[in-house]
Amino acid sequence: MKNRIRILAALLVIAALALPAGAFTADRLDIAIEENGTATITFDYTLSWIEDVAVFFRIADPADELKSALETFSGRSVDVVSVSDRSATFSVESFVHIAEKGNETIYTTPSINLTQSEEALKDYWFAPLIDADFSPAVTVITFPDGSQQVYENIAEIPKTSKSL
Repeated sequence: MKNRIRILAALLVIAALALPAGAFTADRLDIAIEENGTATITFDYTLSWIEDVAVFFRIADPADELKSALETFSGRSVDVVSVSDRSATFSVESFVHIAEKGNETIYTTPSINLTQSEEALKDYWFAPLIDADFSPAVTVITFPDGSQQVYENIAEIPKTSKSL
């Protein structure tokens, strides 16, 4: 019986090594800004089967990493609104700096560097098995007037300003 278990374990290890590396992929980052500077931030992502297992067993949580990154860049407390297996939504009060200049109100977002989340991912046991891409395919910043700034495939979203 012990030999069967050892053989089965060895086969599972060989199968895991033979499988292609999994990948975390950032699909979309939406930042919706309200007039008072609060932002609702939704991050859509795709997980590999390895990451699905890690999330299922609560070994890793992409929402925690993203929450930590947002707190770092905004300097504000971040509330988790919702989390699913493919997205996380956050609310951040005073995320945007608001300035008055004449008749205009200027909204300025902080820069966001998601490569730090990639670095944090390296601390997990399954890091050698995955290829993480924290550069959202599309990042959309929506200002209170409905205008948008769109960035594609960048992990370092620059500080963005809009006059209304």
